[in-house]
Amino acid sequence: MSSFDPEMNYCNACGGPLGELVPDGDNRPRHVCVDCGAIHYRNPKVVTGCIPLWEDRVLLCRRAIKPRYGLWTLPAGFLENGESSHQGAVRETLEEANARVAIEGLYSTFNLPHINQIYMLFRATLLDTDFHPGEESLDVALFDEAAIPWDELAFPVVAETLKLYFSDRAQGRFQTHMGDILREPGTSLRKYRVTLL
Repeated sequence: MSSFDPEMNYCNACGGPLGELVPDGDNRPRHVCVDCGAIHYRNPKVVTGCIPLWEDRVLLCRRAIKPRYGLWTLPAGFLENGESSHQGAVRETLEEANARVAIEGLYSTFNLPHINQIYMLFRATLLDTDFHPGEESLDVALFDEAAIPWDELAFPVVAETLKLYFSDRAQGRFQTHMGDILREPGTSLRKYRVTLL
């Protein structure tokens, strides 16, 4: 898969036009400035978030933004520069659900190569139940396993993480999970293949 982004046209070092070239010592096409030779790397984005827990229930957010407006998700978002993955998870949970959490540990890491994203989701305990929707959420609510809105979950990574979580909980032990979620171009978001590593 090419890392070339057709929306990036100009060098952010000198403003010159970009070409798609394989630089010396590299093995794939990159954005290379035609004028100054600067190489612009485009790498996957890291999404970080929490599985916020209160007793036997999980806190979910109903999305107020696209994509997947109106569907339910775990609080998560893109990692910011200058923060660790767990700091980003705490921040996203506060931003999306106004919920304060204590991180328990990394729970799942999923690679989504078709959209160049890596998800890192942490088990976390809610510090209190004084939460409410943030700007990116229509609603936030606690769900026990039987009440999870499985057909209204926004993203496959959320569904797969919750399935793993409830399975682990039933066995009385939690482990860290890693895997790939693959979708062929042009297929429905609901049609995907999960490979656990």
